[in-house]
Amino acid sequence: MHPEGHLHSFILQGTDSDPACEIRIDDTTLRDGEQTAGVVFANQEKVRIARLLDEVGVHQIEVGIPAMLGDEKKTIRHIAGLGLNASILAWNRAVKEDIQHSIDCGVNAVAISMSASDIHIEHKLKKSRNWVIESVREAVDFAKKHDLYVSVNAEDASRADLEFLVRFVHAAKECGADRLRFCDTVGILDPFDTYNVISYLRKKVKIDLEMHTHNDFGLATANAIAGIKAGATHVNTTVNGLGERAGNAALEEVVMALKYISKVDLGFKTELFRELSEFVANASARSIPVWKPIVGSNVFAHESGIHADGVIKNPINYEVFTPEEVGLERQLVIGKHSGTKAIKIKFEEFLIDLSDEECEAILKIVRRHAVELKRGLFEKELMYIYKDYLAHKEASKSTSG
Repeated sequence: MHPEGHLHSFILQGTDSDPACEIRIDDTTLRDGEQTAGVVFANQEKVRIARLLDEVGVHQIEVGIPAMLGDEKKTIRHIAGLGLNASILAWNRAVKEDIQHSIDCGVNAVAISMSASDIHIEHKLKKSRNWVIESVREAVDFAKKHDLYVSVNAEDASRADLEFLVRFVHAAKECGADRLRFCDTVGILDPFDTYNVISYLRKKVKIDLEMHTHNDFGLATANAIAGIKAGATHVNTTVNGLGERAGNAALEEVVMALKYISKVDLGFKTELFRELSEFVANASARSIPVWKPIVGSNVFAHESGIHADGVIKNPINYEVFTPEEVGLERQLVIGKHSGTKAIKIKFEEFLIDLSDEECEAILKIVRRHAVELKRGLFEKELMYIYKDYLAHKEASKSTSG
């Protein structure tokens, strides 16, 4: 199996730094996603998530940290032996013993992580820049001698001194590293700064670059896309945006943004996104917010009269892609902001053809109930309203007669 897994290659049209940029997804739900505070995946859940990621079309799966030993190492070995299409990558510190544990598991790729910022070097590692460079050299050299695909992770790269970061990348490449993971570890970049720094690195060192972005300021997906536009070839994602603190760039967001904003179709089975998101949500005990981009249940829910009318006439008015494309369904929500057109369409689903007068009357009742209940109305509630309306109408006729 090729170390990059699926051999689909796509061109990012309009990429400023390199018009022939291949984009690949390296998903880290099973590593960085599980590092979300309080999240633990059961062994079988990790295996199932790996299978689902592979089925969706992820090119590389970051399966975990073999140096943790025990169940972690056993499960990684099991996933590596499944014969998936995706490349299987394990995470390591820049330590030979860690890499040996990865080799024991039978993975075909490793991530070797080392701090790149002076903040981390001085206050976390309590070492020197030279020590960092030598550690990277030794670890990469060891991994390449065992025929592994190597991604060197520049942790906290977004706060690193640029000249030192270039030296860091050169050292990794000289020892045979296949790519450099640029980590915005604390999520402090905006898309403009991301574009600039990735463009700069692309000019200084010819090596594949990967975006690893965090969502502390809500910019993880935007920064990932900005990095790709600047010439990065890989993106590190997690399902539902799981990850430490505010999480990482979400797999479903990155893939769909590439397809519909950047016009790059990775050929993923996006119709499985909701199923994948639900499984990971249940396994992580983290529910999917209804407003979650791409896979949230409200993404295709329409209540506002103007919006509902537009969608009824043609969904393209308010939907960029169909709900079926990501495993969802369109919903017309009846509530305070609904219009008569939505009322008529909704009751047609019940095989009831309302007149314009009936639509107007029922809408007034619906709006009153929605305000009192502070929510949209359920279908049974709409039928109760309709029956009460008919009963009131009959009573009025009897009284007037």
